[in-house]
Amino acid sequence: MSHTAILTRAEIESMGPPLPEEIADTGISEAFLCDLALKHVAMLPEPTTQAVAERINLPRTLTEDLLQKLYREKLIEVKMQSAIGSTRYAMLDHGWDRLARLLSISGYVGPAPVSLRDYSHMMKLQSIPSNTASMETVRQAFHDLVLPESLLQTLGCVINSRRSLFLTGLPGTGKTAVAERINNALDGGIWIPYAVEIDGQIIRVFDNHCHEPMPVDETPNEYDHRWVFIHRPLVVVGGELTLENADLTWSEAAKFYEAPFQMKSNGGTLVIDDFGRQRVAPQDLLNRWIVPLERRVDYLALHTGKKIEVPFEQLVVFSTNLEEKDLADQAFLRRMGYRARVEPPTAGAYTSIFKYQAGKRGIAVEQPVLDHILTKYRAEKRQMKGCEPRDILDRATDICLFENQKLHLTPQIVDIAWRNYFGTSHSFAQQEQTTNNRTQADPLEL
Repeated sequence: MSHTAILTRAEIESMGPPLPEEIADTGISEAFLCDLALKHVAMLPEPTTQAVAERINLPRTLTEDLLQKLYREKLIEVKMQSAIGSTRYAMLDHGWDRLARLLSISGYVGPAPVSLRDYSHMMKLQSIPSNTASMETVRQAFHDLVLPESLLQTLGCVINSRRSLFLTGLPGTGKTAVAERINNALDGGIWIPYAVEIDGQIIRVFDNHCHEPMPVDETPNEYDHRWVFIHRPLVVVGGELTLENADLTWSEAAKFYEAPFQMKSNGGTLVIDDFGRQRVAPQDLLNRWIVPLERRVDYLALHTGKKIEVPFEQLVVFSTNLEEKDLADQAFLRRMGYRARVEPPTAGAYTSIFKYQAGKRGIAVEQPVLDHILTKYRAEKRQMKGCEPRDILDRATDICLFENQKLHLTPQIVDIAWRNYFGTSHSFAQQEQTTNNRTQADPLEL
């Protein structure tokens, strides 16, 4: 049994995963680690003990034990031995033969993996943040959005319970913005492994696109470097999602697995954006996740046919502008922790959003301009959307830039931005009318 498998929550938070003192402490077989060390010796231009230790992410003493075993098996030779950690090795013919066989089975050459047991234990311990969210925490997480207090309260309950959320509403009401900011309220970081080993097979977990390491000053000085301390991950998937993406991805060329997106989001937040518009039927995806959502475990299949159980420890948010009844039946909705609908803003909320977005861009907004915008909504009987202040201001900025004007907002600029955003026809009659108006206004120029 490895040291990691008996850690408590307090121990993880105070010191991180402890350094293994013996090979047995890693939870990985010595034979597997020797094979991995041999790959690193073959790939490194200067394969010293220290260099291999830094690549394999094991203590130098354990790395030396592995290399000495390879030396005794006549797979590598000692080229030079000087200071501690500076022993230089080189491949022998027998080692190259072994390497060819190893690469035909698994092409993984990276940090030493952890066992599935250790990974599952760590994910379950770290799934819920130590500090529960308060209303102030939630307000801070959503400080740049204008939301009703009742919705903030619901989001606070979602964050603390880590139950799933079914978020609905009209397009443009801010569902995606809300879903992506939920992760901001999850306190602290978590430890995840670079890779997990099962029966000699590797699943790569750490992904630079999904995982952001914590600052060095917030990471312990000594810990098991097979693990990396990261911010709680936020993984967003949209219309590109297929049912195959929810399973292990086997690379025939590399001969190891890439973890699916739900495994990469463990300990953080998984957002299924635009749910119902994926390349997979929503009922098929929901059926795939009925058990994981209820039992907090997922079952993945290796290409050998073996099924493995992995933690399903993330906050799942389904965001959609489609109707619930068109996406899921009551059996699934019953398993949803929370359901919330984001409504369009009132005139007062719209004004607050507009002022906030204008302030971010350094644009002063006078009350007559705001009144002009609200009047246009009423005249066109157009439903206000939470995304529209941002979009209109972006187009107003484009106009000022194109015309080489100082960044400012007038009813005239608003009218052009409005037409460019909501769409309008462009005809020569309009151009001629504008020219005639200018001529009548300033006849002295003729």
